[in-house]
Amino acid sequence: MTIPMTPELLLPPANPITLVDAAGRAVPGDGLGLPGDDVLATLYRMMVLGRRFDTQATALTKQGRLAVYPSARGQEACQIGSILALRPQDWLFPTYRDSMAVTARGVDPVQVLTLLRGDWHSGYDPYQHRVAPQCTPLATNTLHAVGLARAASIKGEDTVALVMLGDGATSEGDTHAALNFAAVWKTPVVFLIQNNGYAISVPLAKQTAAPSLAHKGIGYGIPATVVDGNDAAAVYAVVRRAVTSAAAGAGPVLIEALTYRVEAHTNADDATRYRSEEEVVGWRARDPVKRLREHLRDRGLLDEAAIATVDAEAEAQAAVLRQRMTTDTRHDPDDLFRYVYAEPTPELRRQQRELAAELGRAQGGRGEG
Repeated sequence: MTIPMTPELLLPPANPITLVDAAGRAVPGDGLGLPGDDVLATLYRMMVLGRRFDTQATALTKQGRLAVYPSARGQEACQIGSILALRPQDWLFPTYRDSMAVTARGVDPVQVLTLLRGDWHSGYDPYQHRVAPQCTPLATNTLHAVGLARAASIKGEDTVALVMLGDGATSEGDTHAALNFAAVWKTPVVFLIQNNGYAISVPLAKQTAAPSLAHKGIGYGIPATVVDGNDAAAVYAVVRRAVTSAAAGAGPVLIEALTYRVEAHTNADDATRYRSEEEVVGWRARDPVKRLREHLRDRGLLDEAAIATVDAEAEAQAAVLRQRMTTDTRHDPDDLFRYVYAEPTPELRRQQRELAAELGRAQGGRGEG
C-alpha cells in the first residue's frame, strides 16, 4: 500500500539531523543509527585525504599551475559522506567545487584538475566512473541528473543519480525545472544542497525567505530533510537512506546539508569583504575532520599511530599530485577535432588538414631561422 505524501510527511525536521555532535559525542538522530565502525574509519581516512588534496590544489593555483580552484575546505563531510553512501552503479553529478567528491569516487586527481588547469572541459571519462563532467554554470547539472535518472527508469536500470548543488543554485530556474520534473516522474534522484552560507558573496538571507532550503521540497511534492553538513556520519546515513528510498521507486529526495566554506569562493575572491573573521573562526570550531577524529579516538577506534599513518598517506598522495601537476603537458592539435563527433564531418576533416599545413609551415619557418 502506497502512503500518500501529506504536507506533514513532506516537511523537513525542525532541527538538522546529527549523529556525532561538535564535541565528537554520539547523539540520537531521526531514527538513524551510527554507521558501522568500518564505515566511520573510512569516512575519516577519506576526509583527511580529501582535505590534503584540497590544500594541495589551492597551493598549485597560487603557483600558477591551475587557472582557478574553488576550495571545499570545511565541506569534507558533505563531499565524502555522500560519495561513500552511493552504490557502484549510481551516478554523481558534481559542481566545480566538488573536486574532492570526484576524487573520492575514484577519478584520477590529475584528471579531475584538468578542467581547472584549462586543458579539457572534462579530463576523465564520465562513463568509467559514473561521474558527470563538473558543472560550472549553476544548476545545469540538476537537469542532467534528472534526465539520466529518468532514462535509467525507462530502461529498467537500478540507478540513482546524486546531484550536488550549492545554496546559490537553488535560486536558478534550472533547479525549479529539475525538482518539478523529478517529482512528476518520480525519478530516482537525490538532490544534495551544500548550504555553505554564501553564493560567492551573497548570504542566504538575500536569496530566499523560506525557513530553510529544504522547505522548498514541499512545493514540488518532494520529501526533504536537513542534516548537519559537518557531521560525516549523519551525511552518510541520510544520503544512504535517500538512495535506498529512490532506488525502491519512492521518487526524489531533497537534502539540505548545513555546512560552511572556510576558504574564499575561489583564489580570485576576497572573502573579507563580505564576512567577518569571527564568523570563520566560529565555524572552524565545528571542523568535520576533527569531530569524527575525536569520536573515533574516544571509542578506541583510532589511536595516534593510526592518525599518523593516515596523515602520512595524505602527504604521500599530495607529493605525487604535486609532481605530476608540475610537469608540463604536451598537447596534440588533432585533439581539437578528434572528440567533436563520433564520425568526423568532411568540413571538420578539411579544417584539420588546414591546421596541420599551417603548423607545418610554422615549424619549417623556425627551422630556417
